[in-house]
Amino acid sequence: METRFTQKRAKKSGVKGSFTCSECGKSFSQKGNLNVHMRIHTGEKPFTCSQCGESFTQNSNLRDHLRSHSRVRSFSCDQCDKTFFYSSNLREHLNVHTGVKPHFCSFCGKSFSRLQYLKVHESIHTGVRPHMCFDCGKTFTTSGNLKSHQRVHTGEKPYKCSSCGKRFTTSSSLRYHERKHCLKSSRLTEQSSHSRP
Repeated sequence: METRFTQKRAKKSGVKGSFTCSECGKSFSQKGNLNVHMRIHTGEKPFTCSQCGESFTQNSNLRDHLRSHSRVRSFSCDQCDKTFFYSSNLREHLNVHTGVKPHFCSFCGKSFSRLQYLKVHESIHTGVRPHMCFDCGKTFTTSGNLKSHQRVHTGEKPYKCSSCGKRFTTSSSLRYHERKHCLKSSRLTEQSSHSRP
């Protein structure tokens, strides 16, 4: 079914050897690359980790992910204490120390230290929101935002308050809630210090 959708929705452009996505207009020189790209729009993730169940659009992404289960962070920053699973993450991290922002928005010229930040930013200009919720049809600019949204449908609340046990769908909601505990605790401390003779 997914293959038929991909073949039906993907069209060959007028340029010889160029294949264009009918959903977002992105072009590819090889049909196989277009087929992989179409998984962004279909949500197909055929490569699944046998250890944790997380799925990926490409086998290479699964191979990279499997390294995270080994918990070996072989790549260390020589300027701070951060360590990384992948050399590419270390290279991108080094931009934090140098201040280099090599990725420029072609629409407004704003620069970014990481390519993924640029891609998210450019969606403001293009309006492309490639990650779609299959429960309600709402679309998102990042897969992380989609994953957070899907908790509305699943009821999953993975973030737990260490003080009272209340659970939340997002880490930001948990942080906001925990600040209330801090405020309440500081008020009680303040009240008890004022009530002493």
